[in-house]
Amino acid sequence: MLIGVEGSGKTTSAAKLARFYIKRNLRVGLIETDTYRPGAYHQLKQLAEKVNALFYGEENSKDPIAILRHGLEYMQRNKVDLIIIDTAGRHRNEEELLREAKAIYDEAKPDEIMLVIDATIGRQAAAQTEAFMKYVPIHSVFLTKMDSTAKAGGALTSVIKSGARIKFIGVGEDVDEVEVFDANKYVSRLLGMGDLESLIERIRAIEEESKIMEEIEEGKINLLTIKRQIDSLMKLGPLSKILELLPTSMLPMQYRAVMLDEEKMSNAQEMLRRWRYILDSMTKNELLNPDIINASRIRRIAKGAGVTPKDVKELLNYYQLMKRMVNQIKKSRRRLGS
Repeated sequence: MLIGVEGSGKTTSAAKLARFYIKRNLRVGLIETDTYRPGAYHQLKQLAEKVNALFYGEENSKDPIAILRHGLEYMQRNKVDLIIIDTAGRHRNEEELLREAKAIYDEAKPDEIMLVIDATIGRQAAAQTEAFMKYVPIHSVFLTKMDSTAKAGGALTSVIKSGARIKFIGVGEDVDEVEVFDANKYVSRLLGMGDLESLIERIRAIEEESKIMEEIEEGKINLLTIKRQIDSLMKLGPLSKILELLPTSMLPMQYRAVMLDEEKMSNAQEMLRRWRYILDSMTKNELLNPDIINASRIRRIAKGAGVTPKDVKELLNYYQLMKRMVNQIKKSRRRLGS
């Protein structure tokens, strides 16, 4: 169950958490109980489709408890592994907001209550945490807008002083830009010492990519291969994020000053994410035998991934291109061998 004041980023954080756990092979459901903020229902519904999570909400209902009950029943029928409940952050007054949070907590009996706090509010973070703790237990904290570490220091210190445990941090606006909070790594980045441990993890992803490319060159290619390839590439993250992991003293001057073409990087990253959602919507048989994917299957896959049939066809065209390249490599090797 996510709680927090308006503007803290609860709805986006709900989608980030869903994406985080879906990537770890859990079936995740999102329930929207915010009946106050215009657009809350549609925002979470669209985000749920984007991350391939189940969604429940009632657009015209003004009863969050009824929505919650119906949503829990829906998620249980669909056998989800993890239910994430998004709650309201806007009320006529703070007291009403806190009472509703307690009512939802009493009804849902969640395993974990996560307080979502905007990191840029500084020392006010402690006051928010303590106010909610008077009504419901706080098991963990999700600090949003942590992509600016200089601004986030005050909020970080305040939350830690309150005794709450920081579990996740949001390091960007996209649904994939979420990290498990590690105090040592955070302090290293704050002091300009970088985060070499995370950098090593990303280098391992490059090694995985090399192994996949070796398999492709040997002629072992299907959509499952493409899926593994995209997974390893996405582990690297944007180049700008990788540069943040390096100690600033290790970066050449030209890299410190240069402005990366963020638009092109963002477009490429978005394409990889879209293809990943498409691959998640395929059956194992389709991944292993792409040639069976016909027009009706394309429509079903597109609907499940929240994309257009054109997007699915683009991925299939990429696969066919890779397949032709692999066949050409195999033929060239046979000619050289003879």
